[in-house]
Amino acid sequence: MKTPLSTLRNIGPAMELSLQNAGVSSVEAFQTMGADAAYARLLEAGARPHFIVYYVLHMALQGRPWNDCKGKEKQELRKRFDALKATGHDKGRTRLEAALDAIGVVERKG
Repeated sequence: MKTPLSTLRNIGPAMELSLQNAGVSSVEAFQTMGADAAYARLLEAGARPHFIVYYVLHMALQGRPWNDCKGKEKQELRKRFDALKATGHDKGRTRLEAALDAIGVVERKG
């Protein structure tokens, strides 16, 4: 039996549908592949990179509230997110926006 993704904390109907459209069909599949691979699938399916979505997936796998991600843990996840984003999944941004982000002109909140 496949457990619906929406049974996980932080995963509502919209996120569940996005994950399913990206080929992540159940809690068991999500647990097997992990948050990084599931997020990469979202990007490959056309989702725009968004840090909160990335760390929400990590918190969901741990059964923690999405806003529990703080401090050093959040900083480490940001590095991993940036590495995933750098693999060419930052579609929809202008070259200027990407360049400004790369040199740190845009202040990151959180």
